[in-house]
Amino acid sequence: MLFNSYIFVFVFFPICLIGYYGLLRSGKPGAARVFLAAMSLWFYGYFNLSYLLIMICSIAGNYLFHRLLSRQSLRLWRGKRSNMAVMILAVALNLGVLFYFKYFDFFLDTMNAAIGTEFVLRGILLPLGISFFTFQQISFIVDTYWGEVAGCSLSEYALFVSFFPQLIAGPIVNHSEMLPQFRAFGERKADWERIAGGLALFVLGLAKKVLLADTFGAGVDYGYENLAVLGRADAWLVILFYALQLYFDFSGYCDMAVGIGRMLGIEIPVNFNSPYKAVNIVDFWKRWHITLNRFFTKYVYIPLGGNRKGRGRMYLNLLIVFFLSGFWHGAGFHFLVWGMLHGVLYVATRFWQGRVRCRNDNSLIKQGSKVMTLVSQIATFLYVSVAWVYFRAENIRQANTLLRTACAGEVKKISLDLAECLQPDEFWYVIKVLHLDNLSFSRYILMFVILAAGLYFAMVGRNAQERVARLKYGSVSAAILVVLTVWCILSFSGVSTFLYFNF
Repeated sequence: MLFNSYIFVFVFFPICLIGYYGLLRSGKPGAARVFLAAMSLWFYGYFNLSYLLIMICSIAGNYLFHRLLSRQSLRLWRGKRSNMAVMILAVALNLGVLFYFKYFDFFLDTMNAAIGTEFVLRGILLPLGISFFTFQQISFIVDTYWGEVAGCSLSEYALFVSFFPQLIAGPIVNHSEMLPQFRAFGERKADWERIAGGLALFVLGLAKKVLLADTFGAGVDYGYENLAVLGRADAWLVILFYALQLYFDFSGYCDMAVGIGRMLGIEIPVNFNSPYKAVNIVDFWKRWHITLNRFFTKYVYIPLGGNRKGRGRMYLNLLIVFFLSGFWHGAGFHFLVWGMLHGVLYVATRFWQGRVRCRNDNSLIKQGSKVMTLVSQIATFLYVSVAWVYFRAENIRQANTLLRTACAGEVKKISLDLAECLQPDEFWYVIKVLHLDNLSFSRYILMFVILAAGLYFAMVGRNAQERVARLKYGSVSAAILVVLTVWCILSFSGVSTFLYFNF
């Protein structure tokens, strides 16, 4: 089930809100937890019933391992080595399931290409969100082993794993963030100001996805399907379109997730903090997909030794993290290239910062001029945008073709077909009303206006969280939100699924 769908907006979520707050008002917090877990399973199973079976088996199996490792069961596993063996087994099984569904065909295909075998690919269907809820459960198991989780009921654990706002595309939440809130259901009442703020954030996230991400996505799809006819300017536009599509798509989903959580009285961690305002790659990864970065830091980087074993080892650990991050995002060598492009620049930046004894990532920039800050921000954005080409492409060859065109392609007029992709009907009507449609360049006006708006919202303006925090509730703000909501709902028939559903 998509957030940007009629069934979610008009059926699923109203039922969820009414049932949840009705049970809380009746003094049944335990029933409210079970109800939310059941609604979350409905949300997940709506995509495919086989997905639901996988999810239920995963929850049951990991909860069993949690019980074996929790303090109530330590008497059964007195030896430290026994506890470690259970933890390793649980983590290995989770990674094994993830490998089977996400990487098995990739492994067979690589074997066929490398040594000439003829294994038949199975065409395994990737369950939605498996990368997210697998990592979430691995963190829970490891934290249980470390003694950070005293224990939890099955209903609490099922809701922790399946909570529908962040189930499919994150953020990757931690038990310390969610379990205390689930246990406080008995103390919760409807907070109308918080609900209003959550609704505003949901609408802004919805607008990001429906009005911006999918508009840029039309141009991206055209570009990748017609690489042979693109000119140099076309190629750069496609690169910029995808950088903005991915940002508005993924951050829009996370804004909607946080907004839905707030309407239910549950605070979900923020996953984005204006990443295209970053002044270097280190700053970027403090702002982009924050919870994934947190996961790799706690469960990979620090156990590998972090920065405790010298600079050389620290740089190696960072490269390993970015290699795994690339592999986590997708089964393909182009994802590994994307990860290493970030990893190499990240290590180089850390090395440079160490050489100049910079205590924090931005201190030198802060000491410099506003021009230097702007140049650093633009350079970081362009590097990230170029790296995204390997993230979006079907393979390395396709990515190289687009980048080659961007650097050495034919210099010609921007493709009218590409410009046509960014011509929403409602905006084209405005062009006609203003009598601009007779101009020779009229078809390019909307494309550049939408591109400029996207760059402004991503790189200059306040993000959705900041806008909601400063929002003054009144007739004007209500009218804007109503217009955005109606506009988005009327556009539902033409929207696509979220990009991170693929991972």
